[in-house]
Amino acid sequence: MKKEKKERDNKVEYGTISLPMPLINKIKENIKGTGINSASSYVAFILRQIFSSPKQKEILDKKQEEEIKQRLQHLGYL
Repeated sequence: MKKEKKERDNKVEYGTISLPMPLINKIKENIKGTGINSASSYVAFILRQIFSSPKQKEILDKKQEEEIKQRLQHLGYL
C-alpha cells in the first residue's frame, strides 16, 4: 500500500502551451528519425536544456530580447 502512495506522489503534472501550427509542423519535420516522438517532447527537451544551463541569463542580450518581444507583439501574443 505504501508503494502505491509513493508512486502517486512522484507524478508530474502537465499543462498546455499553444504554438502556431507552422512552428509545430517545422518541429515535426525536424524531429523525424531522431527518436523524439512528438513536438511536445522536443520542446520540453529544449526548454530543459535552456533552463538547466548555468548561463541561462546570458542566452539573449537586451537587443535580441527586444526583437523577440516585438515579433511576439506583432503576432498578437503580447
